[in-house]
Amino acid sequence: MWKDGKVTLAIKDIATPNGLAFSPDEKYLYANGSQNKYVRRYDVQPDDTLTNSKMFIDMSSDKAGGITDGMKVDTQGNVWESGPRGIWIMSPDGKHLGTILTPEFVANLCFGDRDNKTLYVAARTGVYKIRVNIPGIR
Repeated sequence: MWKDGKVTLAIKDIATPNGLAFSPDEKYLYANGSQNKYVRRYDVQPDDTLTNSKMFIDMSSDKAGGITDGMKVDTQGNVWESGPRGIWIMSPDGKHLGTILTPEFVANLCFGDRDNKTLYVAARTGVYKIRVNIPGIR
């Protein structure tokens, strides 16, 4: 974290951090553990520090290829995360709602188009686009 002209370590409990995303109200920060296949959630305090680290979702029991890499949040607070087999969608309380199966490993994703209802997916060798029902946050 950059604050008052100093850089300080904000997250200490993820060995290989990669993707980051905020909840729509910015009360929570999500961070993933890359090849360890999990996402942690942190409470964002008024002074911008992070507290109450908790496991949001652990995908490590799924032995299929793919890691937690790209991550985005939609306007309802659902978390869209690359993972084993494709893109995992989790509710704001960490319930796995479903997985968009992809033909190759997903590296990153973002919402786009005027209505933010197109999910763009960067995979190992291609880029895909998928229309979704809930607009994402850019």
